[in-house]
Amino acid sequence: MPRQWRETIRKNIETLAGGFGMYTLKGWAVTALTATIGLAVIGLATAIYENPLFVRMTPVRAQDYGIWIVSSVLMGLIVGSYFVARSTRSDEKILSGGLLSVLAVGCPTCNKLVVLLLGTTGALTFFAPLQLYIGIASVLLLGWTLVLRAKALADTCTVNHVASMATGDESL
Repeated sequence: MPRQWRETIRKNIETLAGGFGMYTLKGWAVTALTATIGLAVIGLATAIYENPLFVRMTPVRAQDYGIWIVSSVLMGLIVGSYFVARSTRSDEKILSGGLLSVLAVGCPTCNKLVVLLLGTTGALTFFAPLQLYIGIASVLLLGWTLVLRAKALADTCTVNHVASMATGDESL
């Protein structure tokens, strides 16, 4: 791995650690609740776990579980960050990442749009193998959104700190 990549990864990890350090008990509670809701909603809609509403036509693969769990945890962390400071810089990325994670873990033959476009055989032959890459894209997009949120929190914290020093107000 080139040195520049290692340095970028190190800086992003430091940014994330700084952002997580700003989470309050309320932020962590919202994170846990959101991740749990994400697990329930995505799992229900894609029939990863048995439920009376949806029946899955293909077996759940190990990659489906991994993408499902990691995506839900990342969504929880992103939503929890909004209880530290408000910013709308990355709202569209969490929506895109969530949609991609649903496509990545869903049953290929249960997705009506895919079946309409490719047929059942096409869904199994072409779309099913692509789901792993869609899932990786989802996790990367959500991860990048979390890094952007952590940077936004760092900027907000810096601005609030400077403002409080200028006014002498410690409540900011």
